Amino acid sequence: MVRLSIFRLAETVAKEIAAASAPVVDSSLQRLPPLPSPKDLLKLYKIRAQRHLSQNFLLDYRINNKIITKTGKIQNCFVCEVGPGPGNITRSILQNGAKHVIVIEKDRRFLPSLELLADASGGRMKIILADVMDVDLENILPRTLACDWTMLPPPLFIIGNLPFNISTPLIIKWLRHCSKHTGPFIHGRTRLTLTFQKEVALRMVADVDSEYRSRLSIMCQYLCSVKHLFNIPGKAFFPKPEVDVAVVKFTPRIRPLIDQPFELVEKVVSQYSIIDRNFVAMALRIFFHLTDQN
Repeated sequence: MVRLSIFRLAETVAKEIAAASAPVVDSSLQRLPPLPSPKDLLKLYKIRAQRHLSQNFLLDYRINNKIITKTGKIQNCFVCEVGPGPGNITRSILQNGAKHVIVIEKDRRFLPSLELLADASGGRMKIILADVMDVDLENILPRTLACDWTMLPPPLFIIGNLPFNISTPLIIKWLRHCSKHTGPFIHGRTRLTLTFQKEVALRMVADVDSEYRSRLSIMCQYLCSVKHLFNIPGKAFFPKPEVDVAVVKFTPRIRPLIDQPFELVEKVVSQYSIIDRNFVAMALRIFFHLTDQN
């Protein structure tokens, strides 16, 4: 069993993972021994989704596996999963051959089911009980994974089925780290595959002329290549949310599209977003002597 405190044992975790990074994952470890299904585990431990934590469980193995395969080739790579819950996506990560998996979970009710996976993983999985908003990934992931920013991304992925209530604050936090090459990006251009409400995802990937173009579009796209991988219908979750969900992949750019500090870009974009768009369009037409036909 693995019970680690982020606040006291971060350096220990990093050392253990670095020591374990030498061997290549044997194909025999990719197939987990028979385990109760996540749905059965929820019943066994009488776990119900907490509304105040925006918990919605994705129990369909095919969809969980699709998230991993669409992420990229994770075999023999390190994966950090945010909000694993009972371990639905975690199973797919392990079965797809990740060399080492760190899961960060706030709700300790999921610890028994995660410990079952950790015991079955052949030493490839660590559990950290903490709120991801408070976690410094810079101290969790081994520095041996680091790659030069101008080179290919490191063999490291961050994956998560995020609760709706933290998804936007968390990606803004990580974008700030991305701009400064700190946090999970101290290792290089770490790739992220995360879930969001579909409407939020559409804003993230919106083109300049899209009706969904927003502050979030600019903040995401000026630092990362943002790709809408696929949608997940709300009925695939338990309990069923009122909205559909989208899976989005972020790959940091070698050079940002706006060569200015993150705080300045965020301030300017925030001010722009509160101005009536019709007013801005009218001002531009006057300034450039354009007509409605132009």
